Amino acid sequence: MSVTSIEAGKAPRRIGAWVLQGIVAIVFFAAGAAKLAGAPFMVQIFAQIGIGQWFRIVTGVVEIIGAFALVYPGLASIGGLWLGGTMIGAVATHLLILHSSPLPAVVLGTLNAVIVYLRRDELVALAAAARD
Repeated sequence: MSVTSIEAGKAPRRIGAWVLQGIVAIVFFAAGAAKLAGAPFMVQIFAQIGIGQWFRIVTGVVEIIGAFALVYPGLASIGGLWLGGTMIGAVATHLLILHSSPLPAVVLGTLNAVIVYLRRDELVALAAAARD
């Protein structure tokens, strides 16, 4: 098997990863922007959480940074981990505090896990660079 055929075999995975990253980044950017803009439904949700509106701002910033990382070459795997961790917190919050459906957070967390899996070579390279 030649190097060219190995690289050609990765093309569909790369294209699929970029499409998924773009879609997920748009969703997180929109959610983060809504939090930062103080959309009434976001203010209400964070009031129910009870930590304070500062947490809405922090969460919005985290989501926007993660959205940019998803589409910045070389950082998609880190963005996926960053946002996946955020979604673990969102699932716990929906279940334990808000007593509402965590389904959107579960779906977004799963999509971030898929991105990390598709970009696993990137994550390995970043880990190797960090060790050097």
